[in-house]
Amino acid sequence: MNRLKGKTAIVTGATAGIGYKTAELLAEQGVHLVITGRRSDRLQEIKKELESAFGVEVQTAAFDVRDADACHSFVDSLSVTIDILVNNAGLAKGTDPVFDADFDDWNTMIDTNVKGLLYLSRLIIPGMKERNSGHIINLGSTAGHESYAGGVVYTATKHAVKAITESTKKDLHGTDVRVSMVSPGLVETEFSEVRFDGDKEKAADVYKGMKPLVAQDIAEIIVFVANRPAHVNIMDTVIYPTAQSSATMVHRNA
Repeated sequence: MNRLKGKTAIVTGATAGIGYKTAELLAEQGVHLVITGRRSDRLQEIKKELESAFGVEVQTAAFDVRDADACHSFVDSLSVTIDILVNNAGLAKGTDPVFDADFDDWNTMIDTNVKGLLYLSRLIIPGMKERNSGHIINLGSTAGHESYAGGVVYTATKHAVKAITESTKKDLHGTDVRVSMVSPGLVETEFSEVRFDGDKEKAADVYKGMKPLVAQDIAEIIVFVANRPAHVNIMDTVIYPTAQSSATMVHRNA
């Protein structure tokens, strides 16, 4: 049963990867969209594509979720009621140990993965609470369940997303607003290229000799979570590719 048709969703970080595929699959279900990201031209391409293919309304907003003032301006400019907020924008930068890492990388991850998610949640949730309806879906990671060497701040940010998700649900206890998280393992998107500053060879090595998840896999689960009956709140889903059993256990073919 499609319970999503006619609703409106914000998807952050929608210009590529999981965000783009989530927007596409939501549009396929008849969900109107507000898609955000930093690449204005790409957002306009996606808008035309989804409106043409699925007949939904798509609004775009090009800004950086790290910018609190930009988040305020974005929410103030909204002319539609938001039923679903998919906090997808996020990234990893570097794999250096704590004693040798770059401060700018740390700030980028914390400001995007934690503060950006918090900014939009803080600004969107009051309307949901007032209407006693809505759904927050945060993009977590298996890194939010297990830390690993070389990921001190990235794993910390995803542990934070887990804590934020759980605390937000408790803050909204007694309302009908739902709060969920989706926690992927290895997904082949632009993620690793960003982590390695555009080094495609290093990025490819992350997935070498194994079959990783793809953005479609995670987008399907996000849509499944959003499409549950109103009395069902899925708090978290942990998704590994079959070849992965933990952050450091990945079976690779020779």
